[in-house]
Amino acid sequence: MPLDLTRPFSALVLGASGGIGAAIADKLKSNPHCRALKTLSRSTDGFDLSKEQSVAAAARNLQGEDSVYDLIFNATGILEVNGRPPEKSFRELDAATLTRAFAVNAAGAAMAIKYFSPLLRRNAPVVFATLSARVGSIDDNRLGGWMSYRASKAALNQIVRCAAVEEARRNKQSVFVALHPGTIQTPLTEKYARGQYTATPEEAAKNLLDVCSRLTPEHSGGFFDYAGREIEW
Repeated sequence: MPLDLTRPFSALVLGASGGIGAAIADKLKSNPHCRALKTLSRSTDGFDLSKEQSVAAAARNLQGEDSVYDLIFNATGILEVNGRPPEKSFRELDAATLTRAFAVNAAGAAMAIKYFSPLLRRNAPVVFATLSARVGSIDDNRLGGWMSYRASKAALNQIVRCAAVEEARRNKQSVFVALHPGTIQTPLTEKYARGQYTATPEEAAKNLLDVCSRLTPEHSGGFFDYAGREIEW
């Protein structure tokens, strides 16, 4: 059974100050069935996904009888590190850039799962969704380049799969998924569109939440795009 967003539910959005995260939060706020919404972001809460102590402290602050969630959406991620665009070749690869990409996109997402998944409702349909990217697909890689971003997102996908396996032992109705939002119309990403499908943050939020409401436990551990199509690993 999928998570029903037309019945009362509660949600937590991580990275709620970013383009997609803010749009996800706004979409949930406008949903009359969302009885409780909590948001965390670096700019408003000092929430730093790349620092385990920050993630642990944020999760502790949410603990309590009223802090049980049906949907957790991790909208954090990093494409350009310190203003540097994705690498075109190994000649441009920098260890510090690679490490930072992994710290946010992979290790950060793993810490989010570690500390926030215990706040998911038990014995009920729940979704923990994390933003990934199609370029994290190994099978789909025909162009090379973008090593830091590709590798960190591929690692994220494996982390999501591990989380799905483990969480299913506690709640067989849980869904843990990696989602590709498409290229979003923001000043940062517009130069990478290259004629591909693009969406406004608001359109992306609607698409991604629609996918979350259609996925069932059989999809847990999978990798899907904004239309709910499965992406090859």
